[in-house]
Amino acid sequence: MSAAFEWPDGRAGAVSLTFDDGHPSQLDAAIPLMNSLSMAGTFYVNPPADYVEWLKPWREARRQGHEIGNHTVQHICSRNFGFRADGSGLETVTLETIEADILDAQARLREGIPEQSDCTFCYPCAQTFVGEGASRQSYVPVAARHFIAARGIGEWANHPALCDLLCLSSYDCRRMSGAEMFGLAEQAAAQGRWAIMTFHGVGSGHLSVGASDFRELCEALNRHRDRIWTAPVIEVAKHIRQWRASS
Repeated sequence: MSAAFEWPDGRAGAVSLTFDDGHPSQLDAAIPLMNSLSMAGTFYVNPPADYVEWLKPWREARRQGHEIGNHTVQHICSRNFGFRADGSGLETVTLETIEADILDAQARLREGIPEQSDCTFCYPCAQTFVGEGASRQSYVPVAARHFIAARGIGEWANHPALCDLLCLSSYDCRRMSGAEMFGLAEQAAAQGRWAIMTFHGVGSGHLSVGASDFRELCEALNRHRDRIWTAPVIEVAKHIRQWRASS
């Protein structure tokens, strides 16, 4: 690539705050705090059967500038977790099953949040495969047919020139302190990279981060917003894609 990559407004790096599973604490704690700091994130949800009613607060979050992303309807993970009474899981489904689940969620999001023209995807349980043994295969190509970016999990920040936008790395922030999380943001900025942070519950719920720690992170990002760009996944991915296309 010929043109050197640059983050918007001369910033050193980028951060995206992402949230999985549509936990109530995200609506009650995370979004109000982020709104107060004019900060937007990405919320990956699983629209249920009553999706139009269920999506109403998420539609409001979208109006406030947040991205509401696709996390499938069924949230299928490895059967090894024992989540399903029938013993099914990613090992027992097909690429067609996964694609149908993704498209079902996308249709529900489009109906429930018509203001949002597109969004990114998040792999449930950060697992990107179907099948097992010799038949195991990636479903990243399925996500690539429908999204410009998709998020997984991994212990590193994303290099704008080298990362796979359809299998982005993110930090699992459960039980991290505010200082630890901001340290990851600072490290990414020092490297010119994009740190994606993954949350579930905020102050309560499963896989949670402390409310005070989350506040400490957000307030630190706000103080350093001139150096670190905090934006939803879709905005950062579009910025990188635009640069790649023009270089």
